[in-house]
Amino acid sequence: MMRYDRRAIGLAVCLSCLAGYVDALGFISLGGFFVSFMTGNSTRLGIELAGRHAGGIMLAGGILALFVSGVILGSLIGHFAGARRPPAVLGSVTLCLTLSALLDTSGLSHIGVGLLAVAMGMENAVFQRDGEVTIGLTYMTGTLVKMGQRIAGAILGGSRTAWLRHFMLWLGLLSGAVLGALAHGAIGLNAIWFAAATAALLTLVAARLRIAE
Repeated sequence: MMRYDRRAIGLAVCLSCLAGYVDALGFISLGGFFVSFMTGNSTRLGIELAGRHAGGIMLAGGILALFVSGVILGSLIGHFAGARRPPAVLGSVTLCLTLSALLDTSGLSHIGVGLLAVAMGMENAVFQRDGEVTIGLTYMTGTLVKMGQRIAGAILGGSRTAWLRHFMLWLGLLSGAVLGALAHGAIGLNAIWFAAATAALLTLVAARLRIAE
C-alpha cells in the first residue's frame, strides 16, 4: 500500500467506502450474513455447522462460493486487461451491481443480493501486483494490523504518518457501512442503484489514473 501515490490511495479509500456500503445492505437484507466480509461468514458457517442448521449452512456456504467466484472473475478480467486493470475490473463491478439492482426491481431480490457478493469479490482485483492483492478493499483485519504496526514503528522512531493510509482505508469502509445502513432504512434495496452509480463514477476516475502494477 505504501508504494501507491495519493491519487491511488484516494481511489482505494472510495472503493473501501463502496464495499462498506454494499456490505451493510447485504448484512441487513440477509439477517446477519455478509457479502464482502468473508471471515465473518466463515465464522457463521462454523456456527451453523455446529448447530446443524441446513438453511444457515447453505446461505453462508453459498455466499462464500459467490464471493470466491467474483475474485476469480475479477482476477481473470484484470489479467487480460493488462495496464487497464482498474477500470476494466471496476466496469465489471458496475455491471454486476446494476444487474443486482435490476433483479431486485424485478422481484428477484434473493438473486440480486447474491450478486452483491460476486461484485465485492471482483472489487478486490483492482489493486494487484504479481498476481497478489496489494490493497484489500473489502476486509479490514489486515489493514488494522498494519496500522498498529505502523503506529508501533512511529513510537520507535519511524515515520509518524505511515499509519494514516491504513486508518483512512478503514475509515472509508466504516463510513460506507453507515451510509449503507441509513440508505437501506430509507429505501431498502433500491439503495443498490446508488452503489451502481458510484461504481460507474469510480470506473471513470480509474480510467483517468495511471496506477502502477
